Amino acid sequence: MSSPRRSLADKVFAELEQDILKGRLKAGSRLDEALIAERFAVSRTPAREALRLLDHAGLVRRAPRQGAVVRVPSAREYVAMAEILVELEALATRLATRRMSIAEREALSAAYAEGEAAVRADSRTDYAEANAHFHAVLYAGSRNDILTEQIRTMRRRMGSLRSNTFDHPGRIAVSCAEHARVLQAVLAGDEDAAHQAMREHITVGGTVYADLIASLGEPGATTSG
Repeated sequence: MSSPRRSLADKVFAELEQDILKGRLKAGSRLDEALIAERFAVSRTPAREALRLLDHAGLVRRAPRQGAVVRVPSAREYVAMAEILVELEALATRLATRRMSIAEREALSAAYAEGEAAVRADSRTDYAEANAHFHAVLYAGSRNDILTEQIRTMRRRMGSLRSNTFDHPGRIAVSCAEHARVLQAVLAGDEDAAHQAMREHITVGGTVYADLIASLGEPGATTSG
C-alpha cells in the first residue's frame, strides 16, 4: 500500500506529465520545486519526488543548482526509441491477432470505422482519438500487460515530438489506410501479415531515413500514431 506522501507525488507527477505531453509545458521550461509545491498545495518533498519521477521518465533533465528543465529527446534518442516502438507495436499486434476474442475483433473494426469517419470529416482531433482507440484495442488483445506498459512508456517519452504527426497534409488518410491493412490481417488471423502491416504503419519515412538521421544526428524523424 503506497504512503500518502507517495500518492501526492504520483498525483503531481501525473499532472505535470500531461502538461508536458500536451504541450502546456514547452521544451526548455524550468520547473521550480517551490512553485510546484505551491501550485499543488503540497510540501516540497512530494514536489521533489515528482520531479525525480519525471527525470526517470525522460521528460525532464535535472542539474545541480539549475533545477529541472523540460526536455525533448535528441535526434539519436528519438530514432532509438522509434526503432524500439516499431518492434513492440508489431509484437503486440501479432499477439493480438492470435489471442483476441470475437468481441475484441468487433471493437477493433469499430475503432477503425471511427477513424474512417474522422478522415471523411477531415478532423485531425477526432482521428487522433480514433487512432488511440484502435491501438488500445490491440494492446488489450495482446494479453500482455508488461508489453503494453512498455509501449505506453515509450509513447509518453516520445510524445512531445510525436504530437504533431497528424498535422502533416494527408497523413490521417494514409494512417487510416494503414489501419485498414492491419485490420484485414487481424480479422483473417494472419499473424505475419498483421505484424508486417503494423511495422509499416509505425515506421514513416523508412528505415533508411531513420538510419540517416541516427548517423547525422539531425532532427526530424517521426513515427505514426
